[in-house]
Amino acid sequence: MIIGGSTAAAELATLSVWSDPAPVIGAGERSDRLARARALTAEQGADALLVTAGASLRYFTGVGWSPTERLVALLLPVDGEPIVICPAFERGSLLAELEIAADLRLWEEDEDPHALVVQALPAGATLSLDPLLPYAAARRLGTRLTLQDGATIIDALRMIKSPAELALMAQAKAMTLEVQRRAARILAPGIRASEVKRFIDDAHRVLGAPGSTFCAVQFGTATAFPHGLPGDQLLAENQLVLVDTGCAIHGYQSDITRTYAFGRVDDDIRATWALEKEAQAAAFAAVRPGVPCEAVDAAARRVLEGAGLGPDYRLPGLPHRTGHGIGLSIHEPAYLVRGDTTPLAPGMCFSNEPMIVVPDRYGIRLEDHFHVTADGAAWFTEPQPSIDRPFD
Repeated sequence: MIIGGSTAAAELATLSVWSDPAPVIGAGERSDRLARARALTAEQGADALLVTAGASLRYFTGVGWSPTERLVALLLPVDGEPIVICPAFERGSLLAELEIAADLRLWEEDEDPHALVVQALPAGATLSLDPLLPYAAARRLGTRLTLQDGATIIDALRMIKSPAELALMAQAKAMTLEVQRRAARILAPGIRASEVKRFIDDAHRVLGAPGSTFCAVQFGTATAFPHGLPGDQLLAENQLVLVDTGCAIHGYQSDITRTYAFGRVDDDIRATWALEKEAQAAAFAAVRPGVPCEAVDAAARRVLEGAGLGPDYRLPGLPHRTGHGIGLSIHEPAYLVRGDTTPLAPGMCFSNEPMIVVPDRYGIRLEDHFHVTADGAAWFTEPQPSIDRPFD
């Protein structure tokens, strides 16, 4: 039994916490990240790197906070101890997550936190900025410092995953694939998309993730819209089902899509599904170190255009990029899209999802992730076997 025949309660009752968890990122690896960031900052001719709250702050310090209007940041001088700038009232919460030795610079609500950045640097210093730092903060700093784009520093480090990062991502993706497998079993005529989403979130939690990072459940015509339609659909017999979801393990993301038949679907849908699988395979086969990211996108599009779809982003066809980088963010550089000439390198991780959309009828997206190896690529999860058999 693969599709239908079970219930949410029955499936949740047979799940348990993941039995083989990957180790967390250790102190040695974080120290190495800081050292490499300092070296790249110096090469860029800057005196320090400023990293704002978000995935990059977590990457360097372990602090997994989302950005708000209050400045929380890592100031990493080329020489000297790392400095963490934080609201004074958040000190205890910060220390509970901070995984590096750092000089805390705290600010009260009536003080300017940007002044702490300026005071920590020599007069006339050059500062490399996290590309996700809000414009308002950059504007304030720019009146007193020379600013540079720090994307080349941060992206260069985060794009190449270590063995420890790959292991955490492999766990997250294996967990989501198991949740996808269980979700297919609970499908029945009349089930609401919201019920499936709730089950997927509950199942991720039972396995040990902090719930679903996101979840899209689409039936029938709604599959023709890459990110779905508003409202709560009910599943009917002989519809196409698209489920796209993921979770995070110690911040490292999964993101897997399965598209399959609930009952019988038209022959042209089956033919398009087979073409989607062929395009996904072509993208994977194009991966090897040194190849530009855009070449992987081109390989998938050649398959689709050879079958009369497109060209480019026209529909019926592939309306978006073939894939995105993934790690501590679900979408992060580099991207498998025309114009991204970043050369592939071992340790880079990407989605592979050359979705085919037939407007107002259906869409088919098969999404798995791979990491670049020394001579090609390796799947984190094996692609879907068939339209009627979404899982081995």
